[in-house]
Amino acid sequence: MSTPAAPPEGRLRQLRQAYKITKQSDRNVGLFMLLAFVLGAGIPAVLLLTFVGTGVLAIVLTVIISVLFGILGALFVLGRRAEKAAYSQVEGQTGAAAGALQMLRRGYHVKQAAAFNKNQDVVHRVVGRPGIILVGEGNSTRVRSLIASERKKHARIVGDEVPVLEVVVGRGEGEVPLPKLIKHVRKLPNAIKPAEQTAILNKLKALDAMRPTAPMPRGPVPTSMKGARRQMRG
Repeated sequence: MSTPAAPPEGRLRQLRQAYKITKQSDRNVGLFMLLAFVLGAGIPAVLLLTFVGTGVLAIVLTVIISVLFGILGALFVLGRRAEKAAYSQVEGQTGAAAGALQMLRRGYHVKQAAAFNKNQDVVHRVVGRPGIILVGEGNSTRVRSLIASERKKHARIVGDEVPVLEVVVGRGEGEVPLPKLIKHVRKLPNAIKPAEQTAILNKLKALDAMRPTAPMPRGPVPTSMKGARRQMRG
């Protein structure tokens, strides 16, 4: 049974909320939205008036189509800048990378806090077409050591045929900034077949069974990102 669409008032309220939240860390969001509206409406208007004509019906259709394209352009800008604002608000906080990894869709299996230490340095695990991806967040030196240890453990479980990749989230040399994490993971080259992922996950269950469960904070990234995109889709 499909979920009924939200009423227009609810959508407008969501958009206003998204705008207010984004405005707190991005003061120019309104200006960029206005620019997107002008360009989104202006370009179709010029093209339509040039090739369709200037009759009454043509002008009415031009206005309607141009306004729709302008609104779509403004909403697109709001969505992108809301996403950027959400990342900037949580970057550096424990659990931010875990929240971002939840944006990975079909074909990726994410385990938050697959490994951690007493200093709250955390390694998350992603299993996908590139193989096993260990994503660390925390102190750069400590988390690299933790990832290296985890890499050896995972390699012993899955063997040499499955790549075990390392990613450290941060702004230092050789690190991946949080806003670019999802794009970085998706761009990793494929190394295993989808059917092999199930076998890998089954093998990793034995490794996970020997560990305590880490209490991971639920950061605002997943809620903000999904909410922003849901608002843009309506």
